[in-house]
Amino acid sequence: MRERLLTSANRRRWTLAAVSLGLFMIMLDNTVVNVALPSIQRDLGARLSELEWIVSGYALTFAAFLLTGGKLADLLGRRRIFVIGLAVFGGASLACALAPGAGFLIGARVVQGVGAALMNPATLSIITATFPARQRGTAIGIWVGVSATALAIGPLVGGLLTEHAGWSSIFYVNVPIAAVAIAASFLLIDESRDTSREQRLDLPGLVSSGLGLFALTYALIETNDHGWTSGRIVGAFAVAAVSLAAFIALELRQRLPMLDLSLFRSGTFAGANTVLLLVTLAMFGIFFFVSLYMQNILGYSAVQAGAAFLPLTLLVVLVAPIAGRLSDRLGSRALMTIGMTLVTVQLLYFSRLGVHESFWALVPGMLLGGVGMPLVMTPASAAALSGVPVDKAGVGSAVLNTSRQVGGSIGIALMGAIMAHEIGGSRAPESFVHGLSVALIVAAAIAAAGALVALTTIRSHADHERVGKPRLGRARRLKRLVEEGESPATPAVVAGVVLAALIPIMVTVFAAASIAAHLAS
Repeated sequence: MRERLLTSANRRRWTLAAVSLGLFMIMLDNTVVNVALPSIQRDLGARLSELEWIVSGYALTFAAFLLTGGKLADLLGRRRIFVIGLAVFGGASLACALAPGAGFLIGARVVQGVGAALMNPATLSIITATFPARQRGTAIGIWVGVSATALAIGPLVGGLLTEHAGWSSIFYVNVPIAAVAIAASFLLIDESRDTSREQRLDLPGLVSSGLGLFALTYALIETNDHGWTSGRIVGAFAVAAVSLAAFIALELRQRLPMLDLSLFRSGTFAGANTVLLLVTLAMFGIFFFVSLYMQNILGYSAVQAGAAFLPLTLLVVLVAPIAGRLSDRLGSRALMTIGMTLVTVQLLYFSRLGVHESFWALVPGMLLGGVGMPLVMTPASAAALSGVPVDKAGVGSAVLNTSRQVGGSIGIALMGAIMAHEIGGSRAPESFVHGLSVALIVAAAIAAAGALVALTTIRSHADHERVGKPRLGRARRLKRLVEEGESPATPAVVAGVVLAALIPIMVTVFAAASIAAHLAS
């Protein structure tokens, strides 16, 4: 049966489908948890800082172990590590569902992050090893689209499950998905690994990077309960600085480092990772704190809050594959710059929301983010991996995902620290909204910096393929692009193509927004 399924004609499609199933589970878990936070807070008596740890603890271990997960995938086999990650994630999900208190839930979420860290880099490295360069952007677009689909249905499904079956059901749902994904992996995915040279784990790098990220996140989150100048917080920042500096020093001297710093000699790889870190640093707080805003300030139920995210998440689903194809043809720089600009405008718009807002006041910001995020995420992934050798795809994709997860965990902690400082212990809705506004303005400044980084560092995929060849004049480069069937990636061309593609999508999304408005009313 396996031979019939995996013919030469459809082998790549089946491989993409199998890894996407595991990715779907990870991303579904992200969004269902955010919608369920107010219910978890009420049932377990969790403080705001504990809610932040429930989300950041997962993102933190996800980020800390991603590089090790990528190295293990290259060393022991990408399918094997993918399956182990699925098993760990499924088991930890069951523990989350059975959690009797906030501390236990945080611990189970930390273990979930380890499973996700083993699984996630393997999915992208399997895709990179399976698809040729000319198809990789499209495959990554589908990969991002699958994760976006989970994001799209996650808030609504999470709201429905939380409201009608309790918050624990959002974790129970992962168990059967993990079982099916494990079976599909053995049936549909061929094993691959890096056989180019000696491989070993970098334990000093793992310890120093993990300690540094934990100390930084701890310092930001615990400012909710301790002052910025307290010995505990200052000490945590000091530990973070020393540990992260030690990590870089160790990686520069290791014969087989966990993080191959030579990858960052590529300006595009370094720039794409920086942009991904900044966009998640700016955006992760949207899902966390806007969920709290809708339920605790606007009085939405879990289902209504999930429905309110539909315009954003549906747009991400629809735009991500288009962004992948445009990246293949037009390059990534203009797309990423436009996307980061839209994210900046979205954050500034949300910063003006008040205590009494209708659903339609949320829609413009949701639409801006729904277009901006995939215009950044998909092209950035394609740009970064275009300069990574296939035999280092595991570590390259792990670095990429580490940038995303580090940005997310620090972003939630940073926004929480800013809000805690601005709220100052007040329980008034106006204080919460003011704190959220200040945090979103800071996030907008971070996103604007990301747009500048994208504009100045990203090169086209074609440039990477022509390294070492004589540089052509502008007229001859344009002629070569036309002869090769590509389009010149000027911002005007990209903006025109994106606008033409978005017109039918926007019509669909406005219809979805109308449905969401009915559910939120």
